[in-house]
Amino acid sequence: MTSPVDLSLLKTPLSLPFMPKASPLILLIDDEKVIRTQIRRFLEQGSYQIIEASNGEEGIDACNRFQPDIVLLDGIMPVMDGFECCAQLQSLPGADRTPVLMITGLDDQVSVDRAFAAGATDYVTKPIHWAVLRQRVRRLIQQSQLLKQLETATKMFHRLATVDSLTQLANRMMLDAHLDQEWRRLMRQREPLSLILCDVDFFKRYNDADGYGHLAGDACLRQVANAISAVAKRPGDLAARYGGEEFAVILSNTPIEGAVKVAEMIRSHLKALQVVHPNSSVSQYVTLSLGIASVIPDRTLNFLPETLITAADKALYEAKAAGRDRVCIHSLS
Repeated sequence: MTSPVDLSLLKTPLSLPFMPKASPLILLIDDEKVIRTQIRRFLEQGSYQIIEASNGEEGIDACNRFQPDIVLLDGIMPVMDGFECCAQLQSLPGADRTPVLMITGLDDQVSVDRAFAAGATDYVTKPIHWAVLRQRVRRLIQQSQLLKQLETATKMFHRLATVDSLTQLANRMMLDAHLDQEWRRLMRQREPLSLILCDVDFFKRYNDADGYGHLAGDACLRQVANAISAVAKRPGDLAARYGGEEFAVILSNTPIEGAVKVAEMIRSHLKALQVVHPNSSVSQYVTLSLGIASVIPDRTLNFLPETLITAADKALYEAKAAGRDRVCIHSLS
């Protein structure tokens, strides 16, 4: 089974990993002010930033607001003890990757087991052994930062593998994966799936025009991509560079009538940009020919995702043969 396609990658700018914070942020949750002061003053010697909370509810709110690098949590507190607080911290967005170091006077096996069962990463007892606390905090922050860096790098490499570098649309690999994913989903739901294939009219002539060339051609393709993505922007839509000057748009839960509307909007949006094309036979501006196919995926009809691509490609051929700068449909019924 293929992994779900993460469309958020198309909206996430590339950033370099391995850039740790200059001063890690520690959230200290303890109901005893004297203990908080002692721990804060000790950790500030290590150039850490410290924020404090006097009970579990305040701690949960502070963790949600400030996204600390580590939480130091007392086990015994009024209103909400550390074990319940730790368990609730795990449900916050992203907090399940924030290490929690329990600091408590409880050192029996049952309490230790409760702490780890609630989601604690490590455990130290009171009275505090300061050298041990320093090493535990340092180690847990380093581990947390390494994990975050690894996740960032993994996302970056996955994005590089699935996003077209020129247009920042999905590439062919991501298109195929998303089409297969949506085909299976809509087969279960008995909902329509539509595909639009687009081709820039007379693009070779555009590149061959005096004073234009391939750099101008690249700029043109980026403008075409922007026009397509400006229209195909629903959460489930996927715009991709199919290859060369060809583009594709997957429209989930969309019947043929809706796909035609989207295709015409794309065609009109690009024409409104008025990208000059000196060698076009159909317009003084860059235009698109578009082919559409739509189907309700059904295993009993022996249809495959490739069937939809083939049908859309035939429709695209018909649009070109009919004079270009138009939308054509190929029926699968």
